[in-house]
Amino acid sequence: MPPNASPDSLDLERAGAGPLVAALAARQVSALELCDAAIARIERLDREINAVVVRDFDRAREQAREADAALARGERRPLLGLPMTVKESYDIAGLPTTWGFTQFAEIRAESDALAVTRLKNAGAVILGKTNVPPALGDWQSVNPIYGRTVNPLDPTRSPGGSSGGGAAALASFMVPLELGSDIGGSIRIPAHFCGVFGHKPSLNLLPARGHRLPGPPVAPSMLSVIGPLARSAADLSLAFDVLAGPDDTDGAAYQLALRPPRAERLADARLLVLDEHPSAVTSRDTRDVIEQLATDLARAGAKVARSSELLPDLGAAHGVYVKTLLTEITRRAPAPGPTISAHEWLALLDRRVQLRLQWAALFRSFDAVIAPVFGTTAFPHDDTATWRDRRLVIDGAETPYGDQLAWPGVATLPGLPATVVPVGRGSDGLPIGVQIIGPSLEDRTPLALAAAIEALRR
Repeated sequence: MPPNASPDSLDLERAGAGPLVAALAARQVSALELCDAAIARIERLDREINAVVVRDFDRAREQAREADAALARGERRPLLGLPMTVKESYDIAGLPTTWGFTQFAEIRAESDALAVTRLKNAGAVILGKTNVPPALGDWQSVNPIYGRTVNPLDPTRSPGGSSGGGAAALASFMVPLELGSDIGGSIRIPAHFCGVFGHKPSLNLLPARGHRLPGPPVAPSMLSVIGPLARSAADLSLAFDVLAGPDDTDGAAYQLALRPPRAERLADARLLVLDEHPSAVTSRDTRDVIEQLATDLARAGAKVARSSELLPDLGAAHGVYVKTLLTEITRRAPAPGPTISAHEWLALLDRRVQLRLQWAALFRSFDAVIAPVFGTTAFPHDDTATWRDRRLVIDGAETPYGDQLAWPGVATLPGLPATVVPVGRGSDGLPIGVQIIGPSLEDRTPLALAAAIEALRR
């Protein structure tokens, strides 16, 4: 934003995190004004959308006043005075963390999750928490405590899950930034369904302490990550820089030193573009949008391939991913699922190591892989009790609901970073995004390519 811009030149409701932080630093708007405006939007819009289900407005106003005092002293921090929300599954001291389970509704967190602490230390004003499905285990965001979140673009459709409340809050301009998490597409699918941006970081790059079911600490996940959602690629990078780095409980000897992006210009990028998976159906609309994107990328100078012998066997990898995922997500659920032996678990981890080596070999020839996020646009709400009984209708034919785990799993099992950027719309008018999958611990590459594609699509 130009240094002499007037407050009226910036749309405070629709502006992104970066421009708002700049306006705050230039004293063109106060943190309390932004906080009150965001609260007013939530109170005006959220009766129909039901995205921000845990509200902490009084403490948010106090945080905003503290931010204004810091700004007046000349302090500058990456998010100083910026209002935002976080997913319900994060601990915030004094607020419930239920993960959608009624038995946890009366429990209050004693301290903030580490990621929330980092956001607050960067100056963010936390307005409250956004809706999730029980156990974060669905691509819808409905639970018996807080009810259903709808997609702001079509209230008959899901906003995605499990970070669906956050994506809905972003898409309806309630907030400019959200903190989510992802193990089965839980950042990426809501971003895709709601037409916003999301970043699933490399495994273990952002600390997950304080993002858990109520109870004692547990062993770290082999799949789950935390990460930001926003309305631009630049805002994803802004939040990512605040959040990234080792947990201070076991990272005393480590420093974050990420590589710069391999390519910031599309003309310098080597891209593998996929639109089909052996384990999941992909709609004609999705394939058409990706085909157009591949054409546009080539016209912009990128080296674009549509196939490669270096690509791992996606069908075989999907089988490993599903077994690993089910083992992880059922171990602390109120109704645990079937168990496997320690040797079976280690065999899954062995296969994962082998897959990571295959991906590392591929990324010696490519800078990123572009793929669908999900096989369709946002689907209608579905209250069928179990995944195995649900069906999605894709191009007029029924297909098993759970098959769509295949697309998120491409990046999740090997622990790769993946950035979602909206690139088109389906015949139903709803958004279609792609995920840009990058090399392990090279998150700046998919983030930079997302920004380049965002600019291409303007």
